[in-house]
Amino acid sequence: MNAPPKIDPVTAHSDSDVVHWLTNDTRDERFIDNIFAELCVRLQRAGIPVKRASLHILIHHPQWLGARMMWADGMREAEIARVDYDVRERSEYIGSPANEIHDGATEVRENLERDPSLGRKHAVYDEMRAKGLTDYVAWPLYHTLGKRHLVTFATDRPGGFDDAHIAVLLKLLPVLALVSEIRVKNRLARTLLETYVGSHAGELILAGATRRGSGTTVRAAIMICDLRDFTRISDNWPRDDVIDLLNGYFDAMSEPIARHGGEILKFIGDGLLAIFPLSQPSACANLLHAVAEARQAMVALNERNSETGRAPLNYGIGVHVGDVMYGNIGSRTRLDFTVIGPAVNMASRLETLTKQLGRTVLLSRAFADFVESDFDLERVGEYPVRGFNDPIELFAYHG
Repeated sequence: MNAPPKIDPVTAHSDSDVVHWLTNDTRDERFIDNIFAELCVRLQRAGIPVKRASLHILIHHPQWLGARMMWADGMREAEIARVDYDVRERSEYIGSPANEIHDGATEVRENLERDPSLGRKHAVYDEMRAKGLTDYVAWPLYHTLGKRHLVTFATDRPGGFDDAHIAVLLKLLPVLALVSEIRVKNRLARTLLETYVGSHAGELILAGATRRGSGTTVRAAIMICDLRDFTRISDNWPRDDVIDLLNGYFDAMSEPIARHGGEILKFIGDGLLAIFPLSQPSACANLLHAVAEARQAMVALNERNSETGRAPLNYGIGVHVGDVMYGNIGSRTRLDFTVIGPAVNMASRLETLTKQLGRTVLLSRAFADFVESDFDLERVGEYPVRGFNDPIELFAYHG
C-alpha cells in the first residue's frame, strides 16, 4: 500500500493556492493516487464542495487495461482498483460516463436531483443518488499524442456545482494532466521493464545501469527449462494454437518461480532462464518448491489440453548453483540484461541431459549440497558434461 498523502499543515484558502500546490509542490510525490487524494482535500478547503472524485488511467499492462483511483469525503488516500481488458464488454462500462468520454464526449454532466427517468440510465448514477449526491461531472484528461484518460467529480451540495465551482475544476485539468502524465509514464516505464526484463533487473536499469559491460557478480541458483518436441509442434500446429500452448506453459512455469522469489531473466523461444540469488538464504529450497508447483501446474495444463485433443507437453529442467556475471551485454545500441558464466552453461547442459537420462529435473551435486537434507533426491550417477573436464554427479528431483 502506498504511503498516505502528506497533508501540508498550511490550509489552502483559494483555488489559486490549489493550482500553485499542484504545479509546484508535488514534485517529490511519486504516486498519482496520493496526489489525487490530497488534491480533493485541498479543493474542499478552498470551498469547492467535492464529495466524491475518481481518476481513470489507461495503463495497458499485460494483465489489465488500466486503473481507477476513487476518493470520497473523509478518505486520506484513494482506493485503487485494476481494470481488466474485457471491461468494455461488461454492463459496468457500457453506457457509463467512461464509455461516453472514450467515445469522444468532451464532458458528461448529470443532475442527480432530477427525476431519474429523465436522466441517463446507468447503475453508477443510481449508486450516486443513493449516497445523496446531487451533481456529477466527468471530463477527459488529455495526455500527449491524443491519449485520453478520465477524471470525475461529484457533490452533495443542494443545487449541485455552481458555475464558479465548475470553472475552478476546469482550470485544474491542464495541470492535473501534466502531473498525472509524468507519474503514469514513470509507472509505464517501470511496468515495461518488469514485463520484459524482470523486476530486479528493471530496478537496476531505472537506477542507471544502462552502460554496456556494467554488471556485478552474483552467486545464485540457476534454472533453465525447455520444452520437448517444440519444433514439431510449431511446424504442424496452427500459429494461434502454438502461441496459446506456449503461454499456458510459461504461465505454469513462471508463476511459481515469481511466487518463491525467483526472477525470470528471459524467455528463449520455448525455454526460460531464471535465477534465485543466494542473498536469500532459502534460495535453493525456494527453487525446488517452485519446480514442484510448476510440475503440478503442468499436469493440470496437460489435462486441460487433452480435453481439446492436444498432445501433452513434455519438458526438461536443469539446475545448478554458482557465480554468474549479471549485467548488460550486447551491441552499442541494443543491450540484454542477463547472466552469463560457466554456471549458466552447466545448467543448460544439465537441461540437455534430461533427454538422454530420461529425467524431467536434473540437479548438479553443487546444488544438491544445499538441499539434500531437506528434499528427497535420487542420485543418478556421474556423467560427462560437454565443456567441462570432469564428470558431474547428478541428482533427479521428482517433486
